[in-house]
Amino acid sequence: MTVSEDKHIPESLMTALRPVTIVCGHYGTGKTNLTVNLACDLAAAGHKATVIDLDIVNPYFRASEQRELLEDKGVRLIAPVFAERGTSLDVPSLTGAIAPAIADANEGEYVLIDLGGDDVGSAALGRFALTVAEREYAMLVVINRHRNLTQEPAEVLENLREIEAASRLRATALVDNAHLKNLTTAEALADPEGFATEVSRLTGLPFVAKTYPIGLAVDQITALGNIAEKSMLYPVHLYVKNPWE
Repeated sequence: MTVSEDKHIPESLMTALRPVTIVCGHYGTGKTNLTVNLACDLAAAGHKATVIDLDIVNPYFRASEQRELLEDKGVRLIAPVFAERGTSLDVPSLTGAIAPAIADANEGEYVLIDLGGDDVGSAALGRFALTVAEREYAMLVVINRHRNLTQEPAEVLENLREIEAASRLRATALVDNAHLKNLTTAEALADPEGFATEVSRLTGLPFVAKTYPIGLAVDQITALGNIAEKSMLYPVHLYVKNPWE
């Protein structure tokens, strides 16, 4: 069985979302792709969805690059100033639309913030920390044990603590996104060493979803063992690709 048209956010993840939801994680973990999938699926379910691109350090793999897709799905995109002008210049160019979007987030609508992957990239959120903290917010931490610099649970914890310190906000939940982009197989999703469990123990945070490429068969994934409960599986499209793809 594969997932095609019946694509939805699992209840465990949906429950973890808040009107202001920050998506963080080290560079390359797939946080931007997760953000785009969440925004599109929320819009498809009838929710008002906004994506704020706060990844202003890394000039590649930004949510801003998915403007056409997001807008076609009915998602509002708030991008860095220079990204609005069609460039990926690596400059800290925040727009004045960010604070009002956060402050005005209401129940039933979602403002998703795609954050930079380390303390430097997360510092941009620090200036909005008080505004975020005044709202009901969530901070999802995306982990990917195949990504360099986060292949050990202790490295994930160190990266998370840096992000929390720079953003002045606390993480609330974990999402396992053990992908290898278009090379992802069911075997790549397996976790025989209990990596995800150890990350949860070290951080004290619950796992609320495990992603998998939408083309893989669910029975292949669940048959591997040591995989999140089937109800927590979240099928995702590979929207964010390499520049040469």
